[in-house]
Amino acid sequence: MTLLKRGLSRRRVLQTGMAGIIGTGVSPLIFSKGAWAQEFCNNPTGDTVTFGLNLPLTGAYAEEGADEQKAYELAVQHLNGEGDGGLINVLTPTALKGNGVLGKKVAFVTSDSQTKADVARAGATRMIERDGAIMVTGGSSSAEAIAVQGLCQEMGVIFMAGLTHSNDTTGKDKRRYGFRHFFNAYQSGIGLAPAIVDAYGADRRAYHLTADYTWGWTQEESMKAATEGLGWQTVEAVRTPLGAADFSQYLTPVLNSGADVLILNHYGNDMVNSLTQAVQFGMRDRQANGKDFQIVVPLFSELMAKGAGANIKGIFGTSNWHWNLQDPGTVAFTKSFGAAYGAPPSQAAHTAYVQALLYADAVERAGTFYPPEVIKALEGFEFDGMGNGPTLYRAEDHQCIKNVLVVQGNDAPTSEYDVLNIVKEIPRDAVAYDPTIFGGDLGPAEPVPMC
Repeated sequence: MTLLKRGLSRRRVLQTGMAGIIGTGVSPLIFSKGAWAQEFCNNPTGDTVTFGLNLPLTGAYAEEGADEQKAYELAVQHLNGEGDGGLINVLTPTALKGNGVLGKKVAFVTSDSQTKADVARAGATRMIERDGAIMVTGGSSSAEAIAVQGLCQEMGVIFMAGLTHSNDTTGKDKRRYGFRHFFNAYQSGIGLAPAIVDAYGADRRAYHLTADYTWGWTQEESMKAATEGLGWQTVEAVRTPLGAADFSQYLTPVLNSGADVLILNHYGNDMVNSLTQAVQFGMRDRQANGKDFQIVVPLFSELMAKGAGANIKGIFGTSNWHWNLQDPGTVAFTKSFGAAYGAPPSQAAHTAYVQALLYADAVERAGTFYPPEVIKALEGFEFDGMGNGPTLYRAEDHQCIKNVLVVQGNDAPTSEYDVLNIVKEIPRDAVAYDPTIFGGDLGPAEPVPMC
């Protein structure tokens, strides 16, 4: 019976074998780059290659996760030469040919992260060790993304993050093996603050309700810094638990706080619930400090706006992407997704799809699945045609620098999907920032451990 059949992981088998080699005084060739290029985690030797999809299919962000899964499945179809090819036809430059990745058909396995960081890490571990995933992607929570990104760094498997908006993902918690296409909370703050100050005036007093985890903390911090820099005052900032159904105990103090703006640093079902309850409390109909009371939601998705219904009308926020943009990439993706699923894609679906294609393209350009070479192909990669304008995968922190959207709830929707209006498309240079401001260290790309 082999060590693997006794239930030990590939990593443990490698460690056992290496101890014996080192103990003999023989220099292990496995540490040379050429040898590692043949002996890295889940090096695909058959005619398929497996992507690991780590998705919140239950929990507060489940609706986002379900849309991400649809997008990943569509990306796999297009990579394998099925369907209309989608964004493969408009990505520039590209090495993708629609015949798989390096001639291997793409397969996938899925794990439900439940919108929980520990569950996400455990699921990613299983997909890597049990299912042979060469790359892990997904997530709609920054806590999930940071946990899985750290694991992938340890195991030598590239992580293409899905929806993660915390500054920490490509800041203090960045990793060499992690890459983020989605924008971040800092960019939301510097993009949105001028728009809401212009709309509501510089003499405003804001009250924050904030999801109590890494994304909420950095979103609150970013919005406070950006609005205070333009004259607003922060009255109070209160943390709320992820997945809370009833926000009444957090909303009641707002009414007597002296605030005239409520900023909801919430996402997914939490945002739908907190906004709906704030409207039920009469906040959109009241005055404070001689001004009409306002509500702001810094990070919007189409799914959230649809879920909130009429409550979203007129409310400002930011988005990573929107299906109603008219560039060739957006038109192509919206057409493909709509034909497959009968509805426009969300920003979560868009970033999931794009991340899958960008990984596959990097492998093709590198000519190998060997992670350090794929990392080099992604770092500093400039591309266009994916729906966000000219985009840079910045080498210093693995953050995509691209256009950001300021959006507002549509006052006169023409359909159930026509829920957000694009107020402004902010060019990437205006939301770029010094990659060192959030600290952190990417760490080494090699040697690659065995999983």
